[in-house]
Amino acid sequence: RRPMTEGGDYTYTQDGGGQDGYPYQTDYPPQDEDAASDATEGADDDDQMYEGEYQGVPHPDEIKEARRAARIEARRKARMATQQEEEEENLPEQYETIMEDCGHGRFQWMLFFVLGLALMADGVDGFVVGFVLPSAEKDMCISNADKGLLGLLVYVAMMVGALVWGGLSDKMGRRKCLIYVLAIDLIFSFLSCFAQGYGFFLFFRFCSGFGIGGSIPIVYTYFTEFLQMDKRGEHLSWLCMFWMLGGLYASFTAWGIIPHYGWGFAIGSEFQMHSWRLFILVCLFPALAALVGVVFMPESPRFLLENARHDEAWMILRQVHDTNWKAKGEPERVFTVTNIKTPQTQEDEFIEIQSDTGTAFQRWTVRHMTMLQQVMANVMSLSAPELRLQGLFLVIIWFCMAFSYHGLGVWFPDMIKYMQYEEYESKVRVFHRERVERFHFNFSLVNQIHREGEYVHDKFANIEIKSVKFENSLFENCYFEDIKSTNTFFENCTIKNTVFYNTDLWQEKFKNCRMENTTFLHPKKGCHLNFQEENDIVIYMVSFLGSLAVLPGNIISALFMDKIGRIRIIGEISGNVLSSCTFLLLLSFSQGAVICWQCLFYAVSVAAWNGLEVISVELYPSSKRGTAFGILNGICKFAAIIASFIFAAFIGITKIIPIFLAFAALVCGGLVALKLPETREKILS
Repeated sequence: RRPMTEGGDYTYTQDGGGQDGYPYQTDYPPQDEDAASDATEGADDDDQMYEGEYQGVPHPDEIKEARRAARIEARRKARMATQQEEEEENLPEQYETIMEDCGHGRFQWMLFFVLGLALMADGVDGFVVGFVLPSAEKDMCISNADKGLLGLLVYVAMMVGALVWGGLSDKMGRRKCLIYVLAIDLIFSFLSCFAQGYGFFLFFRFCSGFGIGGSIPIVYTYFTEFLQMDKRGEHLSWLCMFWMLGGLYASFTAWGIIPHYGWGFAIGSEFQMHSWRLFILVCLFPALAALVGVVFMPESPRFLLENARHDEAWMILRQVHDTNWKAKGEPERVFTVTNIKTPQTQEDEFIEIQSDTGTAFQRWTVRHMTMLQQVMANVMSLSAPELRLQGLFLVIIWFCMAFSYHGLGVWFPDMIKYMQYEEYESKVRVFHRERVERFHFNFSLVNQIHREGEYVHDKFANIEIKSVKFENSLFENCYFEDIKSTNTFFENCTIKNTVFYNTDLWQEKFKNCRMENTTFLHPKKGCHLNFQEENDIVIYMVSFLGSLAVLPGNIISALFMDKIGRIRIIGEISGNVLSSCTFLLLLSFSQGAVICWQCLFYAVSVAAWNGLEVISVELYPSSKRGTAFGILNGICKFAAIIASFIFAAFIGITKIIPIFLAFAALVCGGLVALKLPETREKILS
């Protein structure tokens, strides 16, 4: 039937069977039969054909042919969809069979050490800022507020890096993204070594964090796709050990380099080069070695198969097979796989079409805009019903684990520093209303408070003044020369006819002071390192022992990951053992006790982390694995940011609230982990 609208245009509908018609005038929707114009009643077919031809309406035979073509195309798409589903169902089993045929040997161990170095680089970066700040804050005059901003921005950069690079690794490739990640980290970490201003240093560390933040999602995804099912849990747990080695490497080199300031030098007053900058340079070695190694590694064949690159995947799988069996003394074994199923996606076809059209800039724009759309579509696909619930569980577990782990990671060293500060404050010497006249101070003043004192015709020369405060005191006709000061202030003092020559006593160290005929000659502007000051080694020792304590926990978790399962390791260890460890912190009343409980907590928590990271890469399909792990790692960094502020706020106030928060988070994470499916005998989907 061809009803005619009031405007004279025709639309086509089909009666019977409930099948929709094939509309050609798409701008005008089909109307009901009652709405047809009376002008068509009684008109014969010839008149309608003629009227249609006159108005440019297609011939009915053409319409029938178009409908027939549409039905054929619909059936073809249905067959392709069914075939693709079958291929996607068969690909995981086929890939697992191929990996078993390739065996586990030399190739996996080479990749293990290369990716381990990349993971080690991430571990090193997590310690760099904390180790260099005590020296850098003096070298670049960093205030307490700026120090907090540096730590915050580095974590934000790593969070963004995990989200971005995790998603890109599912579209660009694991190997290519890992090369970009390591290169960005190397370039900007190297530049931060020579940054003289705090603004540049902050920017370079932010960019470095953005790069290295993507290493964890890529490394685990990359290595997982070269492992057969019965090897995944154990060898991914061994891989986790490199993060601990990064902490050991950073704390050991910091301990050996940073306290020795004597070799530092300056070029004029604008360029300072001290030992903490050398420490940053030394910390680049793991990332540099990893970058060189990744260049010689192949792309993940599972990624290539998911992107319909059959021939490349086949060549790499053959390389893995031949490398392993030659190393085992069986070079005669032949790689017998001749065909691997590869699902073709609409996105792949779209990129292939666009790559042959337009200018180079247009092709570049189309490729990258298409890739961005695909990444966003991949992110949205994680909310599919079959992935939504387990994704929510993983988000909760990652957040709870990271909140307690990183929160206590901040609380342990800060609590030790607070205990040191309390002990130092208890030994302060207080001088009240002393009068010193015509005296030469040629010895250092340390940890003292001078209230309402009078200093007349006195000389302070070639000495260090450390942690000294002068309150409501009078300095008259005094002379200060070659003074090095640390944490020293003058409050509400009167300073008359006094000369300061070649000192670092500058304006901010005089609070509400009254100056009369006071002269500053050759002042040491800015902040300067005190080369003769002995550094507190506790900050290095605590980090070193904490990283070392991870070793036994890592070994145990690797040996039992495939025996007792991921869920029991996460749920029972996180929910029971770790939460019990937190209450033992209430019994810590000394620095030694805090260090002992810290080591115990780190040793136990690494097993739960290993189980969580293994199950995270096993639960998601290969096309979404990097994206999902990147989001989870971003959640981890977000929780670390929140925990750092909350736990640091209670230092010196109470221990109960931080311990209770850590306990509640660990119990919550452990209980939710019991809801996840066990994956130790699951083929990668």
